Amino acid sequence: MTNTPRQSPGFFIAFEGGDSAGKSTQAGRLARELESQGHTVVRTREPGGTEIGEKLRSLVLEHGHGHIDARTEALIFAASRAAHVHQVILPALERGDVVICDRYIDSSVAYQGVGRGLGAASVLDINLWAVEGLRPDLTVLLDVDPFEGRGRRTSTAEAEDRMESEPDSFHEQIRAAFRERAASDPSQYLVLDASEPVDLLAAAIAGAVKERLA
Repeated sequence: MTNTPRQSPGFFIAFEGGDSAGKSTQAGRLARELESQGHTVVRTREPGGTEIGEKLRSLVLEHGHGHIDARTEALIFAASRAAHVHQVILPALERGDVVICDRYIDSSVAYQGVGRGLGAASVLDINLWAVEGLRPDLTVLLDVDPFEGRGRRTSTAEAEDRMESEPDSFHEQIRAAFRERAASDPSQYLVLDASEPVDLLAAAIAGAVKERLA
């Protein structure tokens, strides 16, 4: 499935990477930086971003909902993404806003396509159909070692969700899948070592976004 050309004037940035890579932190830093420059920014996340999306998020990430097989899991993520794109992301891009999204299609390709063994190409096709081909203008991949990511999570009081609690071998597959996605289209990705200092990462991201917006 090919990418659908987009005529809207906005700019779409997705943050990707393994669990506890620092995506939310860097998305927030970038949003504040762009707002200080006069841009209108819509910051959002997946799964979620809409009323139905948040309900689907709780079903697929929280413990206690019974067994969720891999195909059902993949379709829940795709359904949440479809609502998110059509209700939030596309309208913002059509207004000319900058959209910053914590996770997007690459997460489904990595977690369900590779991690769950459903096939990267199949999961990619399902999601591109769900969003009518909408891809980010830039994807920031924060590459985190799974062992470091788990250490970051266990240093807080929050319990791990369904995905986070998967074994390290699962998260190693996820990391490899993200790297493969980035290597397949280097011009569309900014790959950064998530272990670098927060300020250094923020500066690199802001610089790359500024260059593209110009």
